[in-house]
Amino acid sequence: MDLRQLRYFVAVAEERHFGRAAQRLSMTQPPLSQQIRALEASLGAPLFVRTNRSVELTAVGRQLLPEVRRILADADALPAFAQGLAHGEVGTLSLGFVSTADYGILPPLLREFGKRYPRVRLQLLEATSDVQVEALMDGRIDAGLFIPPVPARYANELSYLPIVREPLMLALPAGRGMAAGEDAVGVALPGDAVSLADFADEPLVIFPRRVAPAFYDIIMGCYAALGLTPRVGQEAIQMQTIVSLVSAGMGVALVPQSLCHLRRTGVRYRALRETSTLIETGLLWRTAEVTPVLEGFLETARGVAHTPPGATLTN
Repeated sequence: MDLRQLRYFVAVAEERHFGRAAQRLSMTQPPLSQQIRALEASLGAPLFVRTNRSVELTAVGRQLLPEVRRILADADALPAFAQGLAHGEVGTLSLGFVSTADYGILPPLLREFGKRYPRVRLQLLEATSDVQVEALMDGRIDAGLFIPPVPARYANELSYLPIVREPLMLALPAGRGMAAGEDAVGVALPGDAVSLADFADEPLVIFPRRVAPAFYDIIMGCYAALGLTPRVGQEAIQMQTIVSLVSAGMGVALVPQSLCHLRRTGVRYRALRETSTLIETGLLWRTAEVTPVLEGFLETARGVAHTPPGATLTN
């Protein structure tokens, strides 16, 4: 059985006549009849009831006809689908992302990618940076929005593209009081910065170092630069949880500026006066496995990459 035989079957079924079907197919009747009999033999069921005057579909033939039409339509669409795959216009992309990206770069990146490639299906996985690296090496995701650095042991196998750099903000329990110039939902307005030293005695809510070593070290470096040693009060692996713990009065936290979009009751965000340290989020992928779909995503990511005005990356 092949697609040619299926096309012959549809022609005879629609014409209800072998002669007219043969003419429509630009062939003679005897080879057409032979091909239909060969199809019936391969399927193990008669498709037509033949008389001297007419050709009618059997019960099997009637039920098979819609399925055969669907198969032929899918086959006709296959070249265009293959071209779409080759150009990255269709397919699937599995993307990991750190929780901080959910409040900053992830939504605009997905919106822009969706506009450019509306037929690509995205599979999203929220995961810490260390989990994303392992998922990449295992082939469970195609790329990940993560916080660098890239582990040295994978430096030759993974590629990295910086996308966004943003300053740290101090998340405080709202019970500390509203400051002049602060808005009603707890986001400090420009010029209303605070000193980290004024909150050095507050318990610090932070990621465990084992799951976010770079982020952890940056935060500790902010304290060390002021000669301070923070008192770690609570640890959590999700940024939403960290902010919730701050809301509950369990301490303060240093979070990326994009977390100001997480308007949690009982939390207010303040800019830091002393530090220009930036948190970087970028895209990580397997160097040797850049599919057309992934290449389109990388192109989109390069288009939205940015650094907040006036900010500089510190080493």
